[in-house]
Amino acid sequence: RIYYSRRVSMSSKSTGSAPVVTLTRREHFSASHRLHNPALSDEENKQIFGKCNNPNGHGHNYEVEVSIRGPVDPRTGMVMNLVDLKKYMNLAIMEPLDHKNLDKDVPDFFGTISTTENLAVFMWKRLCSVMPDPSLLQEIKVWETPNNIVVYR
Repeated sequence: RIYYSRRVSMSSKSTGSAPVVTLTRREHFSASHRLHNPALSDEENKQIFGKCNNPNGHGHNYEVEVSIRGPVDPRTGMVMNLVDLKKYMNLAIMEPLDHKNLDKDVPDFFGTISTTENLAVFMWKRLCSVMPDPSLLQEIKVWETPNNIVVYR
């Protein structure tokens, strides 16, 4: 199930005569992974990653917010159409990650530890590759748990 929220904040700053607005969309996805560095010993991995180093992996119900920021187009009244933002998030985040084992199903993580920090960077790069104007991308916020959040700008 996909959920989204629309949060718009307006800045007093403007580009020309158009106000600058931040638009945020939220999605949820589930994925599994194992925090493990093959260059370290089993003992070092256990010491660094604790229960997240379980050989069978573990899963999360992630939440991700993507914020874009730019001038409001006077023709459309939008920074970006939410339909388009949803499409970009689906291509860059949902399709490659939802119900996947990050370490085994996502090639970008074959040699990269699948921390939430690295996941946020992966999402940023993927969004930049599908958005016509990646300069609008302002922030990605990823909740691994309700208490653990990574922000990438």
